[in-house]
Amino acid sequence: MNPAGQLAKALPGAEIRRLVPLQGGDLSEVARADLADGRIAVLKRGPLAGREARMLRAMAAAGAPVPDVLGFDDGLLVLDWLEPGPSDAAAWTACGAGLRRLHGSLAASCGWDEDYAFGPVAIPNGRMESWPGFWAERRLLPFLPHLPASLARRVETLARRLPDLLPARPPAALLHGDLWQGNIHFSGGTGMLIDPACYHGDAEADLAMLDLFGRIPAAFLDGYGTLAPGWEGRRPLYQIWPALVHLRLFGGSYAGLAGRLLERCGA
Repeated sequence: MNPAGQLAKALPGAEIRRLVPLQGGDLSEVARADLADGRIAVLKRGPLAGREARMLRAMAAAGAPVPDVLGFDDGLLVLDWLEPGPSDAAAWTACGAGLRRLHGSLAASCGWDEDYAFGPVAIPNGRMESWPGFWAERRLLPFLPHLPASLARRVETLARRLPDLLPARPPAALLHGDLWQGNIHFSGGTGMLIDPACYHGDAEADLAMLDLFGRIPAAFLDGYGTLAPGWEGRRPLYQIWPALVHLRLFGGSYAGLAGRLLERCGA
């Protein structure tokens, strides 16, 4: 990363004293920047930096625990540095309460005002009134051209059945959109939500993803509060999308996961 020129536009007057690459950026470059004025920032470079900045600011306005956006420009996002802290039960509880606040920010329809992407995987977010329609048209069906024929048929079958399996118009909550445990950074006594892919939809989609690659800690659920009856039965319907994302990004080792989830969905 050589962001000095970009930083001058994203954060006027800032100068880098030291730059240290950070681990964890599968789809973007991330570095810690010690600035000449004593501040510490995180620099994240990618083509959708402005969109991520707007998402983080919307999340902050909803009361969610997120890093402050210091600036952005020309593919560079500048965030406040979060000093790492313990991931103890109290921090998980605070994180759950923070996610509940995020989900309390509602919209009139599902979707987001900008599309997004995970690298080569497009994430269409055009707004829709029907939640099953959104999940089918914006999340599952775009994968069909990229799947083996047998898997594509099963995904298509599931998409047709969604009106019978998902609520037609649940509260359109503001979602993190990519909520796995690697996108929770513990700092300041809570879990800070990072690397969002926001849109409005059923809050259970965030919870399902958090449960996909590791069990949700009980302390987190204590902070989040009551879940709607039947949410565990709907969970695989929401987990299939991140499984398909991983299959597209990281290859066939995720085909088995996608197949097992489809089986749990009855497809």
